[in-house]
Amino acid sequence: MTLRFIGTTSDNGDCPTLYEVEGTDDILVQGDRVTDPSHLAELRDVKEAETFVTVPRDLLVRFAPRSAPRDMIPFAEVTHLFREFKHTAWRLETRRGYASDRGTPKWERWQRGEDIAAEENEWRVNVREQTKRGKRFERVRLVDDPPTEGQRFLLDSGLGNVAAGEDIRNLPRAEAEQLGLPNWDFWLFDSRVLIRFVFDEQDTTLGVIVSEDPAEVLAACQARDAAWHHAVLTAEFQKRVRSTM
Repeated sequence: MTLRFIGTTSDNGDCPTLYEVEGTDDILVQGDRVTDPSHLAELRDVKEAETFVTVPRDLLVRFAPRSAPRDMIPFAEVTHLFREFKHTAWRLETRRGYASDRGTPKWERWQRGEDIAAEENEWRVNVREQTKRGKRFERVRLVDDPPTEGQRFLLDSGLGNVAAGEDIRNLPRAEAEQLGLPNWDFWLFDSRVLIRFVFDEQDTTLGVIVSEDPAEVLAACQARDAAWHHAVLTAEFQKRVRSTM
């Protein structure tokens, strides 16, 4: 069973941190080991295999699940939010590639060296419509060093989304890890509705999990603020990448 990073209150990569043991209802807690003899003496029913750590209360309030696991639903069931949100739609992209990109004619045109930034599509039409109403589409994409093929495709394609009105920025993966950002993709609508993606090992979207849990939404808002502060505009980031290739 693998671990999924949930969150941390550390600013420098040290503990404390929470992880979810995937496939179970268990939470793994990383923190400073308890060594105070007086505290250890007050613990009850201690087993030989047990150890004890301390973590800030804020860590549990912000990141520990409060409700039962929610069911995964098809992504199509939440697409209405891209038209109906009132203020902001914010995305974190963490994967090294997406099957939804690789299986398209646009991917084939890009591989032939064609300009894909100027193409019109349904997404860009909606971005223009919503941004004209004062709404904001924003996105941060994590990028490896060197960028993967899928990430280079998104850098080129992203320029067209930016021209339509979406603010897309990029952040090196190593920096994202130092900031303690989540390693999973999500959309956050109006700082209220969290849409978490579920992928298989081939980068295919299996569905999404919707949450309005205050603790989970707050954690996503905090990840957004940290990522947005450090991320670089797409055009500038693309220049950096091309200068190293």
